[in-house]
Amino acid sequence: MVAGVQIHSQVSPKAQAEILTDEALTFLAALHRTFNATRLGLLVARESAQQRLDSGVPLDFPTETAQIRAEPSWQCAPPGPGLEDRRVEITGPTDRKMVVNALNSGAKTFMADFEDATSPTFRAMIEGQVNLRDAIRRQIDFEANGKQYKLSPNPAVLIVRPRGWHLDEPRVTVDNTPVSGSLFDFGVYFFHNAKELVKRGFGPYFYLPKMEHYREARLWNDVFLFSQSYIGMQHNTIRATVLIETLPAAFQMEEILFELRNHSSGLNCGRWDYIFSFIKRRRADRSAVLPDRKDVTMEVGFMDAYVRLLIQTCHKRKVAAMGGMSAQIPIKGDEEANRIAMDKVRADKLREVTNGHDGTWIAHPLINKIARDVFDEHMIGPNQYHIRREDVRVAAQDLLNTKVPGKITVAGVRSNVATALAYSGAWIGGNGCIPLNWLMEDAATAEITRVQLWQWVHHGARLDTGEAITAEYVDALVDAPDIEREVRAAVPALQDEHLRIVKAYLKEQVRKQWPSEFLTSDLMPYLAAADGVPTKWQRSVL
Repeated sequence: MVAGVQIHSQVSPKAQAEILTDEALTFLAALHRTFNATRLGLLVARESAQQRLDSGVPLDFPTETAQIRAEPSWQCAPPGPGLEDRRVEITGPTDRKMVVNALNSGAKTFMADFEDATSPTFRAMIEGQVNLRDAIRRQIDFEANGKQYKLSPNPAVLIVRPRGWHLDEPRVTVDNTPVSGSLFDFGVYFFHNAKELVKRGFGPYFYLPKMEHYREARLWNDVFLFSQSYIGMQHNTIRATVLIETLPAAFQMEEILFELRNHSSGLNCGRWDYIFSFIKRRRADRSAVLPDRKDVTMEVGFMDAYVRLLIQTCHKRKVAAMGGMSAQIPIKGDEEANRIAMDKVRADKLREVTNGHDGTWIAHPLINKIARDVFDEHMIGPNQYHIRREDVRVAAQDLLNTKVPGKITVAGVRSNVATALAYSGAWIGGNGCIPLNWLMEDAATAEITRVQLWQWVHHGARLDTGEAITAEYVDALVDAPDIEREVRAAVPALQDEHLRIVKAYLKEQVRKQWPSEFLTSDLMPYLAAADGVPTKWQRSVL
């Protein structure tokens, strides 16, 4: 029993007892009491920034930090042990089988994801922590369905992505306030594993998602300093890579690195969430309406500018500029379709390495060799920090360039509806990472589909046939029997009630004045209710 701390759900008694120890909860309570008020204030600041954008004030590079951008002398910390070469990083959720397979994949690092690839049921959060603890101590081997899962002698280096600042953890409260999902995921993992990781020659490494301002990076840095002091660890042992996956953050890359400079290990192009943020933050701008999401490639103006600026920024400050995800998974039973898909992976990785990226992301172990071969051929050393890209000149308008060739088609709208329903239904059912059309999809894709449907309806966009995209048009697709059959085929375990919930949710979303910030925040009460959390800690959605 820890004063002021309440746990409102129960999962495996053994796992929960091992992870939510009194000592770990005391640390978590200290993090909450020290930093939660600042976190909440920063979330309010996001709302204020959005109101300015809605009123027509354009995004630009901050004037108050011009000196930070202009000063050539400061650099970030050197790579932590095991992070010097990150040419291929595999990502995925924290279930036990995935952890073993990812660590054994041959990739240089494994980003264990408590965020977009995980539906945050309390069981998933607690058992994920158990799995990572066991993997670090080489005690994760197990047998399932007659198959042995055993960790290799030289597994990938582990990096953990906690949830974003916007998400609460309603199953745990401190002083009658839900703790931050970020602080919960970070705090529990750090408390149990930081010293053990250092003892084994590595360190506590993290990916930090969905930040929108350098002050949010400052908060993370303060959390790192506090946490290292709390357990008696040398300062600047932690390393963190920031995902630049929001439009505002693209204007503050150097500032974000500066705030985290003694703990930084680089930036990453979180490409799918970046498109989601581009639509959401420019929600009031009719000129920012985008075509079918398949046409919003990395070669279009605003995406290319963001990539080039990120690489230049990272190499200027001597840290890794990580490329984005290839979501393709092998296509079984169709050799020609599989060849085409794998050729897309090669082309994407070739674009990244020749642009100057230091590594890339994959979602499936069998993609490792393709990505690795491309980077091995074109990146001779452990990284490309020496490629400074001093030729790059990116202005604010380049990051806001909405000239995207393409059309809005019936197939594009139908795909968005089917994807939003399938993923959201699976997420409520406890699965945060699902294969759809031979792509491994997480919450980012569902977010793009949701806000793009909203954008088309809100701004009165028309199909290439001339037909208007209205809320009623979307309703008809949501209720279409063939789309429901497609959704059920993609998610065989989908429950009728979950499908009913997400159908109603999508219809409600396209009618709102502004889209919700995150569907994961909207749908979290359903997970909380399923975990037995009292109603007072749930937030009504529909």
